[in-house]
Amino acid sequence: MTTQTATAPAVEISDEDKAAVASIPQRVVEAWAAYDADAFAEVFTPDGTLILPGVYEKGRDAIRAFAAAAFAGPYKGTRVTGTPIDIRFANEGAGVLITRGGILAPGETEPAPERAVHASWVVVKRDGKWFLGAYQNSPRHAA
Repeated sequence: MTTQTATAPAVEISDEDKAAVASIPQRVVEAWAAYDADAFAEVFTPDGTLILPGVYEKGRDAIRAFAAAAFAGPYKGTRVTGTPIDIRFANEGAGVLITRGGILAPGETEPAPERAVHASWVVVKRDGKWFLGAYQNSPRHAA
């Protein structure tokens, strides 16, 4: 994983903040594993956005409702994975995290090609804690 900044001169980001941003996908993985729509939505800022193929949700309430329906329906029994492959910071309070992952069907340790994604996570720091301002993923092809 590389860590870069989006501006020059370089923005100094603490190791603690880098680790906190890199841990955001794990918060999503844990919320998904528990099928906890509240915990899933709490990863986002109050006005955060979730963009998936065919899906656009804005705000924690809408994201929470989407997750609850998804966990009870099409994503029931699944898990999710996401590994950071790049982090860049615009400033001390905003950055972009790129991950490789996808949805795991029962028994899978790697997502099948049709469920494998690359994702962009716009991260923002609010009141000392990192959140998702926006999440978007796109299908990826097996390498």
